[in-house]
Amino acid sequence: MTAAGKPGLVPDAVRALAEADFSAIAQRFSGAGFAVAQPARGILSVRSARPGRMALLLSVGVHGDETAPIEMTAALLERLSQSPEALAVDLMLVVGNLEAIAAGRRFLDADMNRLFRADRGDLANAAEAPRADAIMAAVTSFFAGTDGPRWHLDLHTAIRPSLYPAFAIVPDVHPPAERDALVAWLGGAGIDAAILNRKLAGTFSAWTALSFGASGTTVELGTIGALGANDLAQFAATEAALDALLRSGSTAPHAPKPPLVFVVSQEIVKRSDAFTMAFGGDTQNFTPLPPGAEIARDGEHVYRVGAETEYVVFPNPNVRAGLRAGLMVVRAS
Repeated sequence: MTAAGKPGLVPDAVRALAEADFSAIAQRFSGAGFAVAQPARGILSVRSARPGRMALLLSVGVHGDETAPIEMTAALLERLSQSPEALAVDLMLVVGNLEAIAAGRRFLDADMNRLFRADRGDLANAAEAPRADAIMAAVTSFFAGTDGPRWHLDLHTAIRPSLYPAFAIVPDVHPPAERDALVAWLGGAGIDAAILNRKLAGTFSAWTALSFGASGTTVELGTIGALGANDLAQFAATEAALDALLRSGSTAPHAPKPPLVFVVSQEIVKRSDAFTMAFGGDTQNFTPLPPGAEIARDGEHVYRVGAETEYVVFPNPNVRAGLRAGLMVVRAS
């Protein structure tokens, strides 16, 4: 069975997006006078001839088993395409790891969200590398043709539960005013916590931030689930904010509600196969650890909490050696 699920359980619009069939929505936007292109399978751009419009890159499915954003985005675009003239931004939609989505797996060979960089090390020959290259080429062309604000919202779901069910990782590489505008928008989109991160790790949103000055973020919405089996009601605020952004082109918060803000204090890198973490696999994101507590050990090297309480995010001892196995964050002052 593919990730499209059992017949009758998955709406046609969701199935089409998951399978990179943009024919219906592309025709509607084209009929409304937009310049529509599909530079590669699973990538759609919709542009207006009007200058100065916001350029919004919206990506889903970079991990194939993270299906809630696929469902939410499919429903959102299906509604918008019924009144296509309402689109107020230049839009690129990227459905990431198509083969992994079809297989219902996170990835086939390597985590695609570590491949958006020039130096891929031992991941250079990963099965996902050509797909990452195709995405990067399409995004480069898209942003090169824009002269307005650039944003990138990369929508994911977390592997494990979180004390804050909706949170975001914001590459902290831009002037504070731009960063704070994005964080404010995220709060109004129902995002509970935002992590400011300068320790970039080859992620899609970090690449667009560094390469094109895009206000980028990786947004985590709940936990992984089968396509067609997600409770989208819990993401109603996010969907409403995205709908407003697409229809207005304004980055003002949809419903102002500041998120909690954290900053990265440590990056936990798995150096060898001897790596172990000091807590169990059921540890939730944002679990607090007291000063001095052991986080992980890798041979003789021991990771410990610093002088103040730190919170663990994305703990995953099963990554390849050389990759990030977790982040430690602290509350911003």
